Amino acid sequence: MEFNETVHSRRSIRKYLDKDVPKQYIDEMLDAARYGETWKNSQTPRYHIIMNKEILEQFKMTCLPEFNRRNCQNAPVIIVTTFVKNRSGYQKNGSPDNELNNGWGVYDTGLCNQNLILKATDLGLGTLVMGIRDEKAIRTLLDIPAEEVIVSVISVGFPDIDPEMPKRKATDEIVHFY
Repeated sequence: MEFNETVHSRRSIRKYLDKDVPKQYIDEMLDAARYGETWKNSQTPRYHIIMNKEILEQFKMTCLPEFNRRNCQNAPVIIVTTFVKNRSGYQKNGSPDNELNNGWGVYDTGLCNQNLILKATDLGLGTLVMGIRDEKAIRTLLDIPAEEVIVSVISVGFPDIDPEMPKRKATDEIVHFY
């Protein structure tokens, strides 16, 4: 798929086919993610992949609110994205480089996640980034260390819908040239 086609065809998918995703596809998505830009090449984003059906069901029931459980009902893969805190945007002495503090870790994770999501689209997969989740339940279930900040939950699977492109703002509504 050409880059512009990938970018323009990506949608948030809230209905999936009951079909497994080959692990090779997940590996390709993770490979794309690790090439995302990070502050001073800190490479702090981490990915916790759930493909085991029992853990997947437990995760959906204990870590997601009902509307997100519905949104990813048949998704065969859930990816929890995190970053190692106090590294991206920080000096070696532990002090932040600017006022964003750990905001850079979130930013870097978003850059890497975008690569992951666009690669998923390129492979014919659909994704949904979910921010409303139970952080404590996720941390407990997946044994995520305290030094990692949980950023998002991404469902992955083969789409069972083809949603229309939501209306996008015109360039002149979002850009200021100086």
